[in-house]
Amino acid sequence: MKSYAIIGLSSFGHFLAKKLSESGHQILVIDRSENRIERVKSFVDKAVIADATDKEMLVSLGLADMDGVVVSLGDSMDASVLVTLYLRELKVSNIIAKALTEDHGKILNIIGANRVVFPERDEAYRLAKTLESEYILDAIKLSDDISIIEIAPPQAFVGHTLGELDLRKKYGVLVLVIKEIVPEEIVLVPDPQHMIKDTSVLMILGKEANLAKIKKMK
Repeated sequence: MKSYAIIGLSSFGHFLAKKLSESGHQILVIDRSENRIERVKSFVDKAVIADATDKEMLVSLGLADMDGVVVSLGDSMDASVLVTLYLRELKVSNIIAKALTEDHGKILNIIGANRVVFPERDEAYRLAKTLESEYILDAIKLSDDISIIEIAPPQAFVGHTLGELDLRKKYGVLVLVIKEIVPEEIVLVPDPQHMIKDTSVLMILGKEANLAKIKKMK
């Protein structure tokens, strides 16, 4: 079990707190809105109504002892920058900050965020990928050029082994995981003899240009 603080209960902060709590972690939340605090009190360990830009208040909460602090003040770039700076001064070892724009993210990185996330941008990317192909079930962007896609097998894959398909040589992509629906099974780094069925789900890693070739297959 780990301990996390979430500063700012926007939709992102709210659902993050709920998910982490459901996973058994200790959660502290901070927000200036009493209504937002009331909505999470039933499932978090501690809920504080306060202005997170008050440095002395942050000091009093002992945030440096937590496994991570998430700054989810995306509706206020100035506030999120100031809070991230305070957290770095308080020697919080793991700061995750939500950003609204690329420039906002750059500033957060410069002043000490260990990780910057773009929930709206990333979710839009995942949705766009699932809309552009009937086979794409999900997508995770690892960098500007590299992604992982979760894909139902095109008919050209069904009934063939990975060795026969030879996707790495032909398309420059790597099958990391195969989730079999019938019977239910997860196969990590499947071997070349693994047969693809119409009920298989493939997680494929590759450059965007190479993954685009897979998406076009029938």
